[in-house]
Amino acid sequence: MTGTPLRVGLVGYGLAGSVFHAPLIAATEGLALDTVVTSYPERQQQAQAEFPGVRVVSTPDELFDRADELDLIVVASPNRTHVPLATTALEAGLPVVVDKPVAGTAAEARELAALAEERGLLLSVFQNRRWDSDFLALRQLLEKGELGDVWRFESRFERWRPQPKGGWRESGDPAEIGGLLYDLGSHVVDQALVLFGPVTEVYAETDVRRPGAETDDDTFIALTHENGTRSHLYVSASTAQLGPRFRVLGSQAGFVKYGLDPQEAALREGLRPGPAWGAEPESLWGRIGSGESPLTGGGRPVPGVPGDYPAYYAAVAAALTGAGSNPVTALEAAAALDVLEAARRSARDKVTVTL
Repeated sequence: MTGTPLRVGLVGYGLAGSVFHAPLIAATEGLALDTVVTSYPERQQQAQAEFPGVRVVSTPDELFDRADELDLIVVASPNRTHVPLATTALEAGLPVVVDKPVAGTAAEARELAALAEERGLLLSVFQNRRWDSDFLALRQLLEKGELGDVWRFESRFERWRPQPKGGWRESGDPAEIGGLLYDLGSHVVDQALVLFGPVTEVYAETDVRRPGAETDDDTFIALTHENGTRSHLYVSASTAQLGPRFRVLGSQAGFVKYGLDPQEAALREGLRPGPAWGAEPESLWGRIGSGESPLTGGGRPVPGVPGDYPAYYAAVAAALTGAGSNPVTALEAAAALDVLEAARRSARDKVTVTL
């Protein structure tokens, strides 16, 4: 990509903004991190230290006052602010990337999508886990038909955090759109939809396990896809023994993979995309086989596919210059929110919800 880089305004410099968005934007050819919005003095200093020359402002209004000097807005602030900030950006004539979940309801997501279409602007949702190493490896196996017909897809995003950290992500206030169902659940549901398509039935169990916790921290979601595949999805902050990240059972073989994609840990450590980015050690490769346990040497190892979070913003840059398409649309995110809303209703009413 050649020419003047597109100028990006980033709203929010907490976990999402500082660990994921800012480094990935800065590493993308054709994009330039122009402005960071954060009201916290320590985060302002952090942004200026990590990205010398970046402009730092305290409020979104200060950013939108310079709308004509920017080419893209990235919303990485708390969930409750996603819809109002994205709406303001679109009404100001600016394309938008919004961290997941794009909204609290599917209806709000579709309203945002309609506004973006009306204005002829990009609206993309940051579903970075589509570029996880293990997910890319699994997609390759499925595309090659190595598992046969997939009967059951098990996906776990589990952690052991027995003490709540507090903050808006663990707030019991519904307005905050916190809890694991909408946090990690947004990832595992999106991945299931990408792999196996639309859903007809949703069943869920949500629990508050840890002392002092205010919202769900241990959640199970069962999906029935139109193609007959069943997805069993687990998200938890209270899992003392972690299960496999993926366990996929087909008519010809199964695939089991332990361990999380390494990119988040690398970004948290201050590493930046470069050679060998996203590669997993052979010890963490998944295994494919039938009739035996992978933990006792059954099956054969499946070489990892390097994870590629940078591909998301490269695709955004291409879409903005007419050289590619939106990597994750708001309507795709709305379909995932349909499932999350159904899961919340299922857990509350103890019923299976038909979509």
